[in-house]
Amino acid sequence: MQLFATLLRKFFLLVVSLLCVATLTFILMHTIPGDPFMQEQAIPAEILKSMYHHYGLDDPLTVQYGRYLKNLVTWNLGPSFNYEGRTVNEIIADGFPVSLALGCESLFLAIGSGLLLGSLSAAFRSGWQDHMAIFVSAMGISLPNFLIATLLQFFLAMKMNLLPIARWESFAHTLLPALSIAALPTAFIARLTRSSMIEVLQQDFILTARAKGLRMRQVILRHVLRNALLPVITYVGPLTASVITGSFVVEKIFAIPGLGHWFVSSVAGRDYTVILNITVFYSFFLMACVFLVDVLYCIVDPRIRLREGRITKNQN
Repeated sequence: MQLFATLLRKFFLLVVSLLCVATLTFILMHTIPGDPFMQEQAIPAEILKSMYHHYGLDDPLTVQYGRYLKNLVTWNLGPSFNYEGRTVNEIIADGFPVSLALGCESLFLAIGSGLLLGSLSAAFRSGWQDHMAIFVSAMGISLPNFLIATLLQFFLAMKMNLLPIARWESFAHTLLPALSIAALPTAFIARLTRSSMIEVLQQDFILTARAKGLRMRQVILRHVLRNALLPVITYVGPLTASVITGSFVVEKIFAIPGLGHWFVSSVAGRDYTVILNITVFYSFFLMACVFLVDVLYCIVDPRIRLREGRITKNQN
């Protein structure tokens, strides 16, 4: 019953949060000057007026807001203003699988590389491995992903001709954008893993395991990693959403037909329906990832239980 009550409470908070995101995005979109047809200077005023009426843009904001919420509930997201003959449902259905595939590949690279760098850094503290991992992490945090993408294109694609420079046609085309997106989360995971492992290595049970004759590799694999993974798992939820939703600029640089590419083009063209609905869609995806991490956190550490609607440690 406690688990059911907690899930019900989280679902209620999810709905309220989505409503807040939808409302705030709607207000911001209608506060910024301009409209989807502001660039149509050659069209007569009568035709523009007819287009506004056709899309309901001449209705009061309260009417537009109510219609927007109704479309969200029924998942009938309406037509795109800039892409003739296409609906927002079709854009999400076409673009999100591409962004999801690229995001999953980037997430796999980030988790694997981050855990490896962090483990090496903690196991060989103050050694050259540690200094190398710290340098790589600093570079990943300091350089934005669009700059990393440009550098990878210049050196690996143009100068060395090792990988395709752009497009989305084969697995080789995914490597450069995946590396660009994975750079920042790799650095964060490496730092989290390093600090967590160093803290765990100083615990008494680790000293006891070492006194029993266990090798350092066995201690790390059997005892240290499991306990050090908890902060990393907490970070994986927001990381998953940020990696998948944070590829907007990279998708544009590499001409990848993902949802980020559609979103950036829609922002430039003030495509209300696409901007509003993709924002809410990604917000829901982020909240769902965070919820799944809460559940995974309880599985990894049996001492943690769902109690009174939040995750707490069982002191008994």
